[in-house]
Amino acid sequence: MRILFAGSPAIAVPSLTALSAMDGSSVQVAGVLTNPDTLHGRKGGAVPTEISAAASILSAEQQARGSQPIVQLKFDRIGAQARNQIAALNCDLLVCFAYGRIFGPKCLSLFKLGAINVHPSLLPRYRGPAPIQAAILGRDKETGVTIQRIAAEMDTGEILAQEKIPLNGRETAASLSLIAADLAGRMLPLVINDLMNGTLKPRPQTGEVINSFIISREQGRIDWNLAAAEIDARVRAFNPWPFCYTRFGGEDLYILEGSVIEYAYTGQPAGTVLGIDRNYGILIQTGDGTFAVSVLQRQAKKALAWKLFLNGARDFLGARLE
Repeated sequence: MRILFAGSPAIAVPSLTALSAMDGSSVQVAGVLTNPDTLHGRKGGAVPTEISAAASILSAEQQARGSQPIVQLKFDRIGAQARNQIAALNCDLLVCFAYGRIFGPKCLSLFKLGAINVHPSLLPRYRGPAPIQAAILGRDKETGVTIQRIAAEMDTGEILAQEKIPLNGRETAASLSLIAADLAGRMLPLVINDLMNGTLKPRPQTGEVINSFIISREQGRIDWNLAAAEIDARVRAFNPWPFCYTRFGGEDLYILEGSVIEYAYTGQPAGTVLGIDRNYGILIQTGDGTFAVSVLQRQAKKALAWKLFLNGARDFLGARLE
């Protein structure tokens, strides 16, 4: 079975690695479809996606085992040129994880075994582009990973495998992505084996359909009138991007870590810096409850633990954040 793997960010790397490790057992990753390199730094150096970087390493390993190298394809859109190069790889199956582009019927018709997608949620809950953040924002008790057939409408295909991830309420988007990535990497080879053996048992999606949406930087702006628990969820969901921020001293101040604590209501307006708790950090009044900030970062400065931050911000205690 020849596989074309489509993906870009780090969350998809364990899945690609797991498929490459199957090389020699009638499975070969023949190609990787990923986003074009981006330009970074003053000199505008080209930086590949995490999947592209991983594919370069895995390709060398496959060649060392006597297999063919992994061909990398990078397109801004899946048009005729992209389809022609995809067709030239003669792949049997498309495996997609966080690629970020829609595959039309012309592209999907190139794969005789069809296409499958890895999605980090318990579908049909949190279809769409930000399921990990949505689970944290929803303060869910569990989420998971679903492997599904790719259908005409996004994330509506039959479920091929699904595993749950229990949540303890302290996950960030970064930490939960690592958990989901690892789980997906363990699930995917099992699905591929079942597909080759003809033992897959697809089932339709059932339950409440909830959609997730693209995250924007503006969503990171903290509204201190919200409840402390809601602010806590946002701080965790928007780490590592776009990060939650507020305004202090005429500039953005990023709130990187914190927690909800029991603290007597002071009657102060939401956003007021009340004082400190030696165990939890800087106390801020919210619309309902108190939020304790433990790690902060001034605009264009390094992230600091709360005690170090206060050493350089003597006017912070008693301030009103916006």
